[in-house]
Parts: sequence; C-alpha cells; structure tokens
Amino acid sequence: MRGEDAKQEAMFSYVSPEQRVPAEHPLRPVREMVDTILKEMSPRFARLYSDRGRPSIAPERLLRALLLQIFYSVRSERLLMEQLDYNLLFRWFVGMEMDEAVWDHAVFSKNRDRLLNHQIAEVFFQRVLQQAKAFLSDEHFTVDGTLLEAWASQKSFRPKEQAGPGDTPREANFHGQRRSNDTHQSTTDPDCRLYKKSQGSEAKLSYLGHVVMENRNGLLVKTMVTQAHGTAERDAALRMASQLLRTRPATLGGDKNFDTRDFVATLRERKITPHVAQNDNRLGGSAIDGRTTRHPGYVISQQKRKRVEQSFGWMKMIGLVKKVKLRGLRKLSWWFTFVGAAYNLIRLRRLRAEAVA
Repeated sequence: MRGEDAKQEAMFSYVSPEQRVPAEHPLRPVREMVDTILKEMSPRFARLYSDRGRPSIAPERLLRALLLQIFYSVRSERLLMEQLDYNLLFRWFVGMEMDEAVWDHAVFSKNRDRLLNHQIAEVFFQRVLQQAKAFLSDEHFTVDGTLLEAWASQKSFRPKEQAGPGDTPREANFHGQRRSNDTHQSTTDPDCRLYKKSQGSEAKLSYLGHVVMENRNGLLVKTMVTQAHGTAERDAALRMASQLLRTRPATLGGDKNFDTRDFVATLRERKITPHVAQNDNRLGGSAIDGRTTRHPGYVISQQKRKRVEQSFGWMKMIGLVKKVKLRGLRKLSWWFTFVGAAYNLIRLRRLRAEAVA
C-alpha cells in the first residue's frame, strides 16, 4: 500500500541530537577529547568574564563551533551559523538542543581579543598534546615552514610615504615599478610582506607558518607564524627548538633550506643533532658531514621528515590557512595554532582507533 505524502509539520520532536548521531560516527571520539580539554580549561575561561551583566555565548560552544569550521572547511563564520541552524550533527557537536536559537556570526568578531587569541589557542594546543602523550616521541623531530598567503590585494602594496587610510588601492598601478618591503607596505595588512617561496615563482603578500613535528606518528608539537623574509624559517626553527628541546638531547630534521653552517653549528651547540638534508650545490658545500650521515638514524629522519608536508596539506586545504581571511600577525598566529590543534585531534582519533584494533 502506497503511503501518503503528508505535508503537515510535527509540533513536537522527541528525538534529541544525541540520538541522531550514529554511535560509530568519527566525530564522537573527537567530541570526547574536546569536552575533556574544555573542562580542564574552564577555570581559565571563568577569569575572562565578569560576574555581572548578561550571560554570553559559552566559550566552549564558540571553540567547538570553530573546530567544526575547520573539520568541514566552512569558508566563513556566517555560513557556519547557517549550518549550525539546520545541521543536526553540528548542533550535537556544539552542544545545542533541537529548537535552540543560534547566535549571530558577529559574536566571533567581538571575541577576537578576549577569547579567540593566541594564548587560548596555545593552551588548547598543549592540552591536545597531553591527550596524545602516549603517541609522542621525545627525541626525534622535524621542522619546516610554509607560505601563507595574506588577505591583502597586490594593489594595496603602496609606497610607505603614500600609504594611508585615505588611499584607494584600486587606483594603484604598480606595473613597471620596483617594489620592495623596505619602501612599500600594504595599506590593508601592514604586517604581511612581499615574498616568494622559490626562484622563478610569483611574489605574493604573505606570512610564513612554521611547525615542529615529532617523527613517531607525525603529530605537531609546536607552531609559529612570522613575517616572511629570507631567514625566517631558520630563525623560527631555532626559536621553537630552544623552547621545546631545552633539557634533553634530540635530533631535528629538515629540508635543504636548513643546511647552512650557522644553523647547523647553533644546533650542535645546543646539543641537538642536525638531521637536515644535504645541499651539495650550496657555495662551500654541505654543512652536514659523515659524522652525521653515517648513522642509520639520519636516513630514518630523512624518510620521516616528508610527513610534515601532509600536515601542511591538511591545514591549507581543510583548515583554511592557504589564504586565511584574517589580517595581522596576531590574529593569524592564533588561527594557525588552533588549526594545528585540530589536525592533531584528527590524527589522535586515528591513532587511538588503530591502537585498539
């Protein structure tokens, strides 16, 4: 017997979002880890808010919603709120009921200074690493950097004496002019720099994102965003290595860009074995000699270091950092660190599942 195509809407629903999400859904273990982390961070959140006034949107909900934006590559916070309004999976992950109203997308912008900043992102990142402690290596690491295209037009890159709030970038005509970071600056994002990753490639207004990866399972253990310039990758690598590897000997892998005598010598002074790729075409030859390459560990580090490109690929294509829609080094730093934490959550879910199997 054929059923009727009834159009009458039901007035009540007796099924919660929790019942709608399958028990084996891949977001369930991620939600458990995130809830544990946010519960530990609750005292820190309490210090950010006043005891008086109207209740705000819970910070835990804002951070869960931003994780969904990363996981599902939602390109804007306005679209994120649209999805949260009718997507039951999103409602369940954030912790909302079926008929609960969503908040305005401007709430994220208003929380940039108080909640959505690098300090909170770094704390969240470190809490994720605590969850992954059993899977981390404490001896062997890889460092690398990647180009992050700034949210600024090439026409906004104007001479510094002309750059001002009254300029109209659309009228700029830079063809045939020599432009450099010493004489020019973007009017929309003054922190970004004109930079090209390799010889022959196009120069773009950019930042550089840097990570340190542990070699056992490819988890990120340190992130950083800097202005783009020629030695930024090596400078950031030394800073992150100093913060991370203070008390124990370790190895640090890297590509040919790190094969310079100053960088290698500095690592050795800090009791860090440089497992960087040899660049024999460099003037004066490679700084890595037989005392390093003769060990089997050097070959293993060279094989493992390529996994860092997987994290960059995920963060750029899934995590929306290829051309991030935020301006300024401070805002970009918090987002890059938070996306790195999201990447670790996805990796950790898979590692835990494999360990149980």
